[in-house]
Amino acid sequence: MDTFDDNALRTVLLERISRQGSITFADFMAACLYEPGLGYYTSSGRKVGTEGDFYTSSNVHRVFGRLIAREICRMWTVLGSPQGFQIVEPGAAGGRLAADILDAVQELEPLMYESLTYRLIEAEPSLADAQAKMLAAHSPRLAWSSPDELASGALDIVGCIVSNELVDALPVHVVEMTTDGVKEVLVSAEGDQFCEKLSPFLSPGIEEFIEKNAISLVAGQRAEIRLVADSWLTGVASSIKQGFVITIDYGYLAEELYGKMRTNGTVLCYYRHQLEENPYIRVGHQDITAHVDFSALMKSGADAGLEKIWFGEQYRFLMATGMMQELLALEELPVPEQQKIKDRLSLKKLMLPDGGMGDTFKVLVQGKNVGTPDLLCLSDWTRSF
Repeated sequence: MDTFDDNALRTVLLERISRQGSITFADFMAACLYEPGLGYYTSSGRKVGTEGDFYTSSNVHRVFGRLIAREICRMWTVLGSPQGFQIVEPGAAGGRLAADILDAVQELEPLMYESLTYRLIEAEPSLADAQAKMLAAHSPRLAWSSPDELASGALDIVGCIVSNELVDALPVHVVEMTTDGVKEVLVSAEGDQFCEKLSPFLSPGIEEFIEKNAISLVAGQRAEIRLVADSWLTGVASSIKQGFVITIDYGYLAEELYGKMRTNGTVLCYYRHQLEENPYIRVGHQDITAHVDFSALMKSGADAGLEKIWFGEQYRFLMATGMMQELLALEELPVPEQQKIKDRLSLKKLMLPDGGMGDTFKVLVQGKNVGTPDLLCLSDWTRSF
């Protein structure tokens, strides 16, 4: 039996709806995830890993962070090995990925490491404390900034911004195509339970987004519109003087994301490693996500000065950045065979296609004022076989 109590956040939301009327799904999702002290990501408790609700690629094996570090080291080189290079990670959770990247950079490019700043973008002081403990060995290299500083262009970054499973947790508006046209799904209440209403009045920006991205839905089909992702990426671009953005997440290009077969959209919840389709239960105690529209990220990025450099499945990115070299290095370590088997299985999980992490997760690399960079992800790794 579950032992959590969601009455506090449920009461806040019910009172909010009673006071101001039905709210957008985006506002509901934002509260469930980020309401101060009560949201999923703003309350205590472990979210990621065996004791949490879901895994990310960085929890599967440290090689994931090492391969990202290989690409970031190449970025440093193609930019002319600048002093004060910054790696910026918004949504760094407990700092596991940051630790693996910093460990690898220290080993692979010690000169880069000596003048490097690893900047964590964090709104919650409790997470910043946990990150500081995880990254204690690299404390001289660390800095923290707020999401507002990143979004406002205040950071003046030469380097790389890397987000791993961040965009999928940004709130989405939900729309549904009816015989009377596109309507927005609003969240209302009946007693102490949440319910949905269809509104003919769309939130500002939705119609423009649908038109700009040529989204076509059939009657009865639902879809998610992540307006905040456009504004977030625009803010990110404003903070980059010269450098790159790496976005790693699960999602699709628009043609597939809004295809007729995806009738119910992609909103899903995660609770103790189990999928849940109902976002109106366990409020504040389960993760709520929706797949990323990578076509929209490319378009909004281009509008903000971020050029698409590479896009593809995670397994292709990992192979191009040196997965085979890392696998061979692991095989040569003087460790028991049981550990080697465990490593192989973990790396297989990162790479597995056909619905596994290898092709469900995509990687988008964008650049600003970087010319035509010779990055590892652009290499033809298939020639080595």
